Amino acid sequence: MQRYFLATNDVESTSIRYNKQRGLTAQKVLNEGMPLLLDLYREFGIRTTFFFTGEIAEKYPEIVRIVLPDGHEVACHGYSHEDESAFDRLGYHEQVSQLAKARTILEDISGTKVVSFRAPALRVNEFTVKALEETGFEIDSSVASQRADGFLSFGALKKLNRMAAPRFPYFACSNNLARKGNSSILEIPVSALLIPYIGTFMRLSPQVTRSLRTLLHREASQSGKPVNFLIHPNELITEEDEDSMGRRSANLLQFLLAEKLRTALKQKNLGLPALALYREQLQYFKDRGYAFCTLAQYKNEVFG
Repeated sequence: MQRYFLATNDVESTSIRYNKQRGLTAQKVLNEGMPLLLDLYREFGIRTTFFFTGEIAEKYPEIVRIVLPDGHEVACHGYSHEDESAFDRLGYHEQVSQLAKARTILEDISGTKVVSFRAPALRVNEFTVKALEETGFEIDSSVASQRADGFLSFGALKKLNRMAAPRFPYFACSNNLARKGNSSILEIPVSALLIPYIGTFMRLSPQVTRSLRTLLHREASQSGKPVNFLIHPNELITEEDEDSMGRRSANLLQFLLAEKLRTALKQKNLGLPALALYREQLQYFKDRGYAFCTLAQYKNEVFG
């Protein structure tokens, strides 16, 4: 039975240190984070999926172009990563507009068809499936099935239904990405087992992440479920310049949990330590014979 590892990358201008979107961060992602990530993938000879916000692609089109020579998939991460543009806050027509705008930018820059989407902060609502269908997308990867740390993230209450989401890739319900249905959108969940298999938690607790990946490997070996790892190139940079900390939420509890506490935790092992930890993840699955591919390649190979 073929086992798959899906390395997925969210590319945006979010500063982990300053908790806001920054042009300086976007420049460091382009000039420092992306080259480190692409060199690592060349080292392993693998193709991955890069989810770009339309905003960062529009301002820095080279950030999209540099992934093309190595055959990585260009995918959509919405237009903006600002809180007011989160997909769980947008109506159907607003989502269609954001998706169409971002997809056009990415396709014009890359010259490739963009079929995969991941919502910023994994925030979606009942309109997202129909909006994705309307704008020509085929794949979504915004659900982290059985992820239990949602109280530390934005849109926490709306993510509770994901505790019951299917673990294996599935075609989503027309009004709920976390349920099976008859839509044309293939949901490929981000791997989780209470704890998410993502760069943030890898940096926060490397040893627990090693235990998690062992469990995910056993699950994949028994069921064929792909391992879908999420990382950001901004995790491979450090920011030491002076700036003021941002505040994104007016809600005090959300500010304390999703901003102050989460931002403090997320700053652990940034930069080269994160790169070393990620290399370890890739080596683990390479040593066990996993096929590394893009989301679009996975869909074509497994679902036709």
